Amino acid sequence: MTDKVDTPDDIQALAKGGRTNVLGFLLRLIARIPFLFIAGRIYGADALGRVAYAMLVVEFAAQVASMGLRRGLALQLAHEGANPAHEAWDGLLLAVVVAAPITALLMMFPQAMFPNSPINGLELVMPLAALGIALTDIMLSALAYRFDVGATVRTRAIVEPWAISIGAFAFSYFSLRDGLLFAYGLSIAAGLVTAFWPFLKSYGLPWGWRPSPRRLIALGRQNLPLAAADATEWGSRRIDLAILGLFASPATVGIYYVAQQVASLPQKLKSSFDPILGPVIARNLEAGNKAAVAKQISQVGFWIIAAQAGVALALGIPGEGVMGLVGPNFVDGNGALAFLLLAEVAAAAAVVSEAALIYIARHRNFLISGAMLGVQAILTVAFILGFKSQGYGELYQAAGPAIALTLALGLGSLIKTRLAARLLGASVSVWRWPLTTAVGAATLVGWIATKGPEWSELIFGIPAILGTYGWVIWKRGFGEEDRALFRKS
Repeated sequence: MTDKVDTPDDIQALAKGGRTNVLGFLLRLIARIPFLFIAGRIYGADALGRVAYAMLVVEFAAQVASMGLRRGLALQLAHEGANPAHEAWDGLLLAVVVAAPITALLMMFPQAMFPNSPINGLELVMPLAALGIALTDIMLSALAYRFDVGATVRTRAIVEPWAISIGAFAFSYFSLRDGLLFAYGLSIAAGLVTAFWPFLKSYGLPWGWRPSPRRLIALGRQNLPLAAADATEWGSRRIDLAILGLFASPATVGIYYVAQQVASLPQKLKSSFDPILGPVIARNLEAGNKAAVAKQISQVGFWIIAAQAGVALALGIPGEGVMGLVGPNFVDGNGALAFLLLAEVAAAAAVVSEAALIYIARHRNFLISGAMLGVQAILTVAFILGFKSQGYGELYQAAGPAIALTLALGLGSLIKTRLAARLLGASVSVWRWPLTTAVGAATLVGWIATKGPEWSELIFGIPAILGTYGWVIWKRGFGEEDRALFRKS
C-alpha cells in the first residue's frame, strides 16, 4: 500500500494535546514544589528515603498490573467493530486480576518495600496503591483515545500532587514516621476517583458485557511484549534508585530521590504527548500511513527535546540553589541532578520512536529496552563500586547511577531511532542544529547568573535562562508546523 501524506489535522491534534498537557506540566511543577519542601524540611532525608523506596516497589507493581494497556489500549479501541466500553472494562478487569496476587505478595513480605527499616504494621496497606495506580492509568488512556486529555491534567497535575502535598503537611502532626506514606495513599485514592468520573461519563457502564477468561488471557498475551517494554522503560528510570538503596543509607536515597523528582519534570514534558501521540499513530498505522507516522515522530520528538533541553538548563545550571530549597542537606545532590537532567534529554529520541515501535516491532523494542536496562544496571554497580574504591563518600557515589542512566538512554535512543526509520521507510530525526545555538546562549546567561547571590540566581537566573533559550529556539529552530504547538486552530 502506498503511504499517504500527513494531514494537518494530525499535527493540530498533537499540538492541542501537547498544549493541554504542557499546561498540566506547569501545574504539576507548581504542586510538586510544596511536597518536596515539606518532605525535606519537616520529615527529613531519612523519612523521605524510606517512603521513596516503598513507592518505587509499589509503582513497579502497578506497571506490571497495567499489562501495557497504558499505550496498548489505543490499538484495542482502534480495531474495526470493537465495542469501546467492553474493551475498556476488559482492560480494567485484567488489571484487577494481575494486581491481586502481586498485592498479596507485598502484604506478606513488606520487607520488599522497606528493606532498611522496621515494619510497624501500617505499611501492610501500602500495596493497595498499586491497583489504584493501574486502574487510573488505564482509565486515563481510554479517555485519551477520545482526545480527553483534560482528564489526565486534572488527575496527574492537579489532584494527585496537591493531595500528596496537603496530606504530607496534615499528617506531619500525626506521625513524622508514617505521614508521607499516608499522604501517598491519599493522593492515589484521590486520583482514582478523579479519573473514574469522566471515564464513566465517556464510556458508561458496560451493558451487555460478560467477562470472559479466554478473552482476558488473549488480551494479556497480546499486550505482554508491550507490558514488558513498559516495565523495562519504567525500570530504566528507577533501577538507579533501587540499586543505590542496596549500597547507601536511607538519607542518601532520600537526597537522590529529590534530585530524581526535580529531573523528572522535563520527563513530564515527554509524557505530555503520550496520551495523544499513541492514538494518532495507531490510526495512521491502521490506515497503512507509515510516512505520516515517521513525520509525526520527528515533529513531536523535536518539540520534546527542545522543551526538555530548556528546562534542563534552567534547573541544572543553578542546581545547588534548586536542591537547597528542599533543605541544606540536599545541596550535595547537585551532581546527580545534573546527570539526571542530561539523561532526560538523551532519552527524547528513544521515547518517541518507541511510540511507533510498540505497534510495529513489539518484541524487538522489548529486547532493545531489556538490553539497555542490563547495560544500565552493570554500569550503575560499576560506577558505585569504582567511586567507593577511590574513597569517595556516599553522596559522590550517588552520581554513578545518574551517569549510567545517561549513557544507557543515549545508546537506546540511537538504536531505536534507526530501527523506527528502517521499519517505517522514512527518515526519523528529532535533532536540529539551532538547538546548539540556543543551548550555548542559555548556558552563557546561566553562567553569568551563577555569579550573583543564590536568591538572585533562582529568582532572576532561571527566567533569564528560559527566556534566552526560548527566544533563540523560536527564532532559529521553529518552523511553521512547530508553531502549531502554540496556536489554537
